[in-house]
Amino acid sequence: MTLGHFIAGVAALVWTPIGQRYLLLRRAWDKDFSPGVWECVTGRVHQGEGFEDALRREVREELGVEVQVDFIIGTTHFYRGDERPENELLGVVYACSLEDPEAIRLSAEHAEYRWVTTHEAAALLTDPAPSTQWILRVIVRAEALRRLAPPALLAYGRQHGFEVG
Repeated sequence: MTLGHFIAGVAALVWTPIGQRYLLLRRAWDKDFSPGVWECVTGRVHQGEGFEDALRREVREELGVEVQVDFIIGTTHFYRGDERPENELLGVVYACSLEDPEAIRLSAEHAEYRWVTTHEAAALLTDPAPSTQWILRVIVRAEALRRLAPPALLAYGRQHGFEVG
């Protein structure tokens, strides 16, 4: 196996305790990859930047807010287009929370946003396209982890973060 060339990325699934809702963003219609598709905050890690720094930067750029990083939902591996090395993305998906759902200041990267419950997300995200089914899996997993994770473990992650150096 040869050494790879790939993109490092982050995703932030934002949740608010008000109504226990998740933030869905509709990609702008002029985007080169998956225009008009519902997603969470996503972005690339810049050279010299850690995952959590990239996460916070992307959230600020796309939503205009600061969030609390709650826990890691999982990792992701996919191709942004054809299966070529320059399209390969490896990423970390984080669960984040935002106390004030009205604070969102949407960037031009997205056409609109909605706060949805898990059930509302399932009703909205019916397109069989891989990117739509990906965000639905992310929401389902985040919901399970919020319900099942011990409170002390969640508190530790919120306080100390997830970068180990």
